Amino acid sequence: MKILSYLLVYRRFLLIVLTPLLLLPLPLIIKTKEAECAYTLFVVAIFWLTEALPLAVSALLPAFMFPLFGIMGSKQVASAYFKDFHLLLIGVICLATSIEKWNLHKRVALKMVMLVGVNPAWLMLGFMVSCAFLSMWLSNTSAAAMVMPIVEAVAQQIIRAEAEADELEMSCSNGSINPALELNENIGEHESPDWTEKEKPVNGYNNNVGSTVCTVEKENEKGNEQNPPPAEAQRKSRKDKYSGIFKVMCLCVAYSATIGGLTTITGTSTNLIFTEHFNSRYPGCQCINFGSWFILSIPIAVIILLLSWLWLQWLFLGFDLKNMFKCGKKKTAREEASSQVIQEEYKKLGPISYPETVTLVLFILMTLLWFTRDPGFIPGWSSLFPKYKSYITDSTAALVIGLLFFIIPAKTLPRTSNGENTVSGYIPLITWKEFQSCMPWEIAILVGGGFALADGCEVSKLSEWVASKLTPLGSLPLWLIILISCLIVTTVTEVASNPATITIFLPILSPLAEAIHVNPLFILIPATLCTSFAFLLPVANPANAIVFSYGHLTIMDMVKAGLGINIIGVAVVMLGIMTWIVPIFDLYTYPSWVPNTPSTNGTGL
Repeated sequence: MKILSYLLVYRRFLLIVLTPLLLLPLPLIIKTKEAECAYTLFVVAIFWLTEALPLAVSALLPAFMFPLFGIMGSKQVASAYFKDFHLLLIGVICLATSIEKWNLHKRVALKMVMLVGVNPAWLMLGFMVSCAFLSMWLSNTSAAAMVMPIVEAVAQQIIRAEAEADELEMSCSNGSINPALELNENIGEHESPDWTEKEKPVNGYNNNVGSTVCTVEKENEKGNEQNPPPAEAQRKSRKDKYSGIFKVMCLCVAYSATIGGLTTITGTSTNLIFTEHFNSRYPGCQCINFGSWFILSIPIAVIILLLSWLWLQWLFLGFDLKNMFKCGKKKTAREEASSQVIQEEYKKLGPISYPETVTLVLFILMTLLWFTRDPGFIPGWSSLFPKYKSYITDSTAALVIGLLFFIIPAKTLPRTSNGENTVSGYIPLITWKEFQSCMPWEIAILVGGGFALADGCEVSKLSEWVASKLTPLGSLPLWLIILISCLIVTTVTEVASNPATITIFLPILSPLAEAIHVNPLFILIPATLCTSFAFLLPVANPANAIVFSYGHLTIMDMVKAGLGINIIGVAVVMLGIMTWIVPIFDLYTYPSWVPNTPSTNGTGL
């Protein structure tokens, strides 16, 4: 038993040591560049999937393994670790840093929720839409972390107001109002309300005898488990209802943060990794940009968001169409409480400040520059530079706007009582330290390691060998190949990080598409979207972990809800790739920008 305990404690260390040793026969027996590159790929992939080492540390392994195997020179490998993707990421993080610093995200989220109203179903949709909108421009983790405290405050207030209303209604149904029964206001931040009772003397009785006006018990006695009394049944019904409110509010934040990230290239790291991989492998194709990705993905995200809203509503709260679409009726206690909390939170923000206004203007300007750079149906602003049109990418616009955050002052010049401007210290909208604290350096290095692996596969001809072995899959129907790839990445991403999953599968799926003579976008786009569908477990992505930490959910709650949304997501992606996405990229035509791939390979691998 002691040996097993030691193995359990040092399992990560053993995995780090044994993985390279057990795979060592591959390059020693099959002495080809393909085998040596495959060895590096397997070692890095295992470390990524198991997270035996930090993801960024594992991503650095190709930097010394490729030079040692003679696959790529050290300078050549190093150049793969910093690409156009990183410049785009820097510009986006500058925007995200300013949004978070000046609380613009909170103002946007609260305003959106106020617009949809406080009916429970619409309130949930309001939180989902606001969180999804934020995650389009910020990281999914940041969006969930920003919205969740607001959701928690609203949910707690709903519970208190409804509890008071329910107790009042129960007392009235017994023929009298009992002021002795009160709600314990000391509700823990992450706990469902517990019911306590304050005893009052009743005429002719002593409190010590145990007589009270009303008793609400915490547990039934064993003998009454089969036939609980009406009061106990009502208490259990209320407890289930309050628990369902917390659960559905938490899950709607976690899932909408992930769904919103699908819509833009910068919304999630998987989209960024796909874009850089695709543009690097197929430089002759300039069809993937901010505008084209938004057009293909926004219908998918909207449909998944609405179906997820309906699914969560039905699963935890029941589906009452009559109550959802009621008009002109008086607000319930729950709705009044929700409205009060949201309005109070919005009032705390005060009038919109100068830094918020500047950040909002720069955000709109960055979005417009992305959309209008090369929209496709009309000439974009990049056509103003005809000689260097291909030199300009989305990262160019992101960097131009991002640098302005370090230049524009955060405060206007204060005025004295005489109306004269006074000189004060110059502080920009964001500082370098604030930018550093928001910059996801681990993702930046992880993506760089993925690019290095992809370059190594090309140089060593491993990708050609993989393509030759995948050619028999061409006999399967195209929709089945796409469905299989979607299901595989959706399964793997539940236990591995999303960036690691997409980094592993892109170098495999690209040769697959080339081998079966199919437009690579037909397979890569749905696989990239499905990589974000990590809905089942708290450890599947950081947004899930954040909402799970509030203590309202169990693992089974997430599994039940996440399984349904996984099915919805894959079904909607399959619908999109076979319908409206086809004409956007002319997917049924095999493009000329795909390099010619040999059908066979004479290596000994």
